[in-house]
Amino acid sequence: MGRPQLSRKPATYRVRDARAKDAAAFLGLVEALADFEKLDPPDAAARRRLRRDAFGVRPRIHVLLAETSRGEAAAYAIYFFTYSSFLAKPTLYLEDLFVHPDHRRRRVADLVMRRLAAIAKREGCGRMEWVVLDWNKGAQAFYERLGARHLHDWFTYRLDHRGIARLSK
Repeated sequence: MGRPQLSRKPATYRVRDARAKDAAAFLGLVEALADFEKLDPPDAAARRRLRRDAFGVRPRIHVLLAETSRGEAAAYAIYFFTYSSFLAKPTLYLEDLFVHPDHRRRRVADLVMRRLAAIAKREGCGRMEWVVLDWNKGAQAFYERLGARHLHDWFTYRLDHRGIARLSK
């Protein structure tokens, strides 16, 4: 994704549900996130799965897109719903929130989080959850300013595809 050309006039932003025609902009932002996190970007097969899972017949994820008043993609969020058996309510799980560096410090992330909170409220969610990389102090400070708290009593565990294959035998 090339660097956006910003005009001297400050952009205004809106957050909306991404549509299939937004796939290229969405994938460009995913690649920018990979670059930010110093990871390999999704390969061609992963890009196809992201398109299918976001915009296919049976979507697995929901995607929000923040764009400027000029229609330029500035940020995206991927979310889906899990369920809390103790609350007996759904949980909105935020998988990714990424603001392109050219659009940071303009309250774009605030707009996205407010939209996510509105969705969680509308869907009757008992909570919202996400994880933050331990080195991303800026994101940690941002979420704490919003009133989120770091859960010290929970650890994230993960089985990768090899672990899943081994366990499913």
